[in-house]
Amino acid sequence: MIFANAECAFEPRLARRRLVQRVVVTCCVITTLVGIAVLAVLLAQVAWVGGGRLGWRFLSNFPSTLFPEKAGCRSALVGSLWTIVLTGLFAVPIGIAAAIYLHEYAPRNRWTRIIELNIANLAGVPSIMYGLLGLTVFVRMMSLGRSVLAGALTLALLVLPPIIIASREALAAVPDSIRLASISLGATRWQTIWSHVLPAAIPGIMTGIILAISRAAGEAAPLLLLSGVTYITFVPHSLLDPFTVLPLQIFSWTEDAQTEFHELAAAGILVLLAVLLTLNAAAIAIRAAQQRRQHRW
Repeated sequence: MIFANAECAFEPRLARRRLVQRVVVTCCVITTLVGIAVLAVLLAQVAWVGGGRLGWRFLSNFPSTLFPEKAGCRSALVGSLWTIVLTGLFAVPIGIAAAIYLHEYAPRNRWTRIIELNIANLAGVPSIMYGLLGLTVFVRMMSLGRSVLAGALTLALLVLPPIIIASREALAAVPDSIRLASISLGATRWQTIWSHVLPAAIPGIMTGIILAISRAAGEAAPLLLLSGVTYITFVPHSLLDPFTVLPLQIFSWTEDAQTEFHELAAAGILVLLAVLLTLNAAAIAIRAAQQRRQHRW
């Protein structure tokens, strides 16, 4: 009698569960479609407003407050390329090395868990806090000034936690059988990591790196706080030169009341989108190429 009551109490209620599942799936699909539709409308509006400004003259000319019809984004585009390259040079080796140490060498104890928890927390810190850190440490304490180097170091701190997390997850996805087979054949731990583990983890690592660098390329808040410069009519020629980037230049154009500057801002958004899409396409291509190579193995 007791078992019969228990079976009634724990009845699966499959019909109700299927109904709830259909409702949840429908809500998710509707929410996704609404988000895509809103994004499509915004992109169409930006393309309509700024599409006429795109061209070689817009990419090769410097900004101008007196002649908006001749203004361009050359200084901001070159400054963005400077910061993207330097950010990658600073953040990528450190991030991959930290991920290798945490997953392959660090002992599993309380201190390692504390470090991993702090890295995860740093990945969620608002970008403006990194701007304050860069202003205090790089600009004032290290006397680097409001330069390209200070901006790149600040953005490197911003993207370092996501790179570490993505790289560590990619290393964790590599089967342990690969490590054991290599070590059983006489390879050292570092030879195993360099020759077998890292090549297998490259797709995930590169995807995380490109996405993190893409985030850095679109950040405006930390650089606005760090440099405060939005109008520059020259390109940086050294690491200590002042600079501006596309997000700051777009912000400067949107503040002006004239319609011509709003068109320039829309064109700058399209250029920034092109840069971000190129980075993401590179990540997809690298991942696909590495996966094809692994399948051939």
